Amino acid sequence: MKKHERRKKADGVSDTSSRSYIIEVERRMPGGADPEMHVQAFFYDMQDSGDTVAAALREINARPELTDAQGHPAEPILWESSCLQKKCGACAMLVNGEPRLACDSFLRELPQKIRLAPLRKFPLIGDLQVDRSVMQRNLREIRLWMEKPAELWEETAEDAYDASRCLQCGLCLEVCPNFAAEGSFTGAAAAVPAARILAAQPGKEQTGLKEQYRKRIYEGCGKSLACRNICPAGIDTGEMLAQSNAAAVWKRIRKRPRRR
Repeated sequence: MKKHERRKKADGVSDTSSRSYIIEVERRMPGGADPEMHVQAFFYDMQDSGDTVAAALREINARPELTDAQGHPAEPILWESSCLQKKCGACAMLVNGEPRLACDSFLRELPQKIRLAPLRKFPLIGDLQVDRSVMQRNLREIRLWMEKPAELWEETAEDAYDASRCLQCGLCLEVCPNFAAEGSFTGAAAAVPAARILAAQPGKEQTGLKEQYRKRIYEGCGKSLACRNICPAGIDTGEMLAQSNAAAVWKRIRKRPRRR
């Protein structure tokens, strides 16, 4: 084994760190110069085994004279990002057809041709950026706020903590067969934050939230649980729904098995 190969192995970096990728981007600007969807490809040379789709997009957009894979001039790719550490959920998109966070999609785990597309369940702003303001609007409409100071309840403390990890990325809504941006069903993106409030006040308080929960979440959920394994924060939305249903609909605290 050559010296540089031994060094790569010792550092835990595989030979894939030098692979070249073709990044195909679905591009469209509704009402703008490019109202029709078209696909534009870009070359990207992987610099490090930790490179992600987000890193590739940032590098592509930072090029002084951006050209596509065919050498044609190109406009910067419109997409959304913030923390780039899987904490904010802003960079949600479709990566090879799968709803994912761009900052959590490592190139080393993907084929060398990658297709990026915007989430389909939300109004398109342009390219890979969508308008997810419907999630915040739904939270306001279901009265997601405290009506009195929160209390720490041993029976629900673990549920409150789990629910607080929701990123509001919208991936759960992307896979939900019952959610539509123009519809009344809010999906897990509201059910999980609601679980946090209901866990902090599991008594007779939050009557307004409980009424809205039954109407906007419980009655609209088809129990497909498509959202259960999509959460990038690892929240068990199935368990969250069971806890919230118990508190808001059945008016009781559901005892949860203790984690080992």
